Amino acid sequence: MRDLPSLIQAKPKLPSLWTGNINFAKLNPIPHRYRPSRGKRHQKKSDTYTDANDITSLQKSFNPLVTIRRLRAHKWRLLDLQYTILVALIIFSLCITPSAPLIKTLAVAGGLLLLTVPATSQFFFPGLSIWAYLIYFFCSRFIDAKYRPHIWVRVLPALENVLYGANLSNILSAHTHPFLDILAWIPYGLGHFGAPFVCAGFLFLFAAPRTLPVFAKCFGWLNVLGVTIQLLFPCTPPWYENEHGLAPAAYGMQGSPAGLARIDAILGIDMYTTSFTTAPVPFGAFPSLHAADAVMEALILSHCFPRFRPLFMIYVGWIWWATMYLNHHYAVDLVGGSLLSAGIFYYAKARYLPQQQADKKTRWEYDYVEVGEQTKIFDEEYGRLYNMGYLQRRGSSSSDEWTVGSSSSYSTSSQGSGSLSPALSEESGRSLFSIEIRPDHERYEIPQLTEVAVR
Repeated sequence: MRDLPSLIQAKPKLPSLWTGNINFAKLNPIPHRYRPSRGKRHQKKSDTYTDANDITSLQKSFNPLVTIRRLRAHKWRLLDLQYTILVALIIFSLCITPSAPLIKTLAVAGGLLLLTVPATSQFFFPGLSIWAYLIYFFCSRFIDAKYRPHIWVRVLPALENVLYGANLSNILSAHTHPFLDILAWIPYGLGHFGAPFVCAGFLFLFAAPRTLPVFAKCFGWLNVLGVTIQLLFPCTPPWYENEHGLAPAAYGMQGSPAGLARIDAILGIDMYTTSFTTAPVPFGAFPSLHAADAVMEALILSHCFPRFRPLFMIYVGWIWWATMYLNHHYAVDLVGGSLLSAGIFYYAKARYLPQQQADKKTRWEYDYVEVGEQTKIFDEEYGRLYNMGYLQRRGSSSSDEWTVGSSSSYSTSSQGSGSLSPALSEESGRSLFSIEIRPDHERYEIPQLTEVAVR
C-alpha cells in the first residue's frame, strides 16, 4: 500500500525510440540488386590499381611460365565458353582439309607458341576469333556438298523487290564508267582489307586502354557468325542473276569477280579474277561482310573519336554503294550485315568497351578506365534518372585478360569489368558505401534523392 501513491503519481513512460529498433536497410532507397555486397565492400585495397603503368604498360616477358601461372589462377566463367567454341572451330577446319600432317602440326605449334609467350600473346590472344574466322573461311571449301543446305536463288531478289520496289543493285550497275570503277574499287577492293589494320592502329595509340582487345573480339566474332550464316543460308549474289538468271545453282560452280573484272582490265593484272572465281564461299551473299565490317569500324571509331563521326558514316555509305555497283550484293544483304554488326557492337559497348575521356589524347595519358555504361535507375515518382555505376562493382581477378582482352592494356590490373577513379578507389577501401539524401529546394516538403555519394 505504500507504493500506491507513488504508482498513481508516476508518469507513464513512452517506449524508447532507440536507433537499434530501426531497420536502416528498409529505409535505403537503392534496390537490392544495385547495392554492393558485403564481400565487395571489404575488398582489399590492393585490388584497385590506378597507376598509369598498370593499364598502359606492355608485356615484355618471353617466359611462357608467366602465361601458364596466369591461366592457373584464372577463375573460369560462363563467358569462357567462347574459347571452347573457337578451338572446336579451328580443329574442325583443320580436320576437313586435305591430309598435310606436317603443315598442320607446325601451324598448331606456332599458334600455341604465340599464345603462351606473354610478349606475343598480348596481341594474338585478343585476336583469336579473327584467326579462327580466317581458318574457318578458307577451309569451308572442303565441306562435302552432301552436308550443305539448298542454295537459294530467288529469295534475295524477291526481298529486294518487296522491300525497295526494285533491284537496287541492277539499277546502280546499269551504267558503268572507268572512273566509277576506280571509285568503287578503293573501298571494296582496298579499304575492306586495309581498314581493320588502320582502325586497330588508331585504337591502340589514341583510344582508351583495353579498347583494341574489345574491337578485335567483336570483329572476329562478327565474321565468324557471318560466315556461319552464309554456310547455313547460302544465297546467290546479283552477278549470278545477271549471268544465269534464276536457274538453280549447284555446289561446285565457280564464282565471279563481277565488276572487279573491269579493275583487272584497267590495271592490266590478275588481282581479283582468279581469287573470286575460286572463292571458298561463292554463294555467301547474305549477310554482306563488307558492309558489316565497315559498320563495325565506323561504330567503334565514332565511339572513340565522335568528332569524326560524319567521315566514318560517309565511308559506310561509300562501301555500300560500291558493293551494289560492282554487282556483289543486294541492298538487303547490306542491311542484314549492318544489323548484325550493330547488335554485337552495342552489346560490347554496354558491358566491355572502355569509356573515353575527353581530356586524354593517347592511351598513355590514362590513369584509370571505366568499362561499360553506368547503370541508371528511373524514379517513377519524381521522374528522375540516377547514375548507379559507382555502386556496382564486379568481382576482380588477376586473370581477366582471358575473358575480356589482352594483357597489353591491363597486364597487372585486376579490375574485372571496370575500375573506379583514383580518388574514389582509395577511399572505397577504407569505408563502406554511404548514401547522402539531400532535399530538392524546387519541391517543397518532399525529400528527393538528388545525389549518390561514395565515401
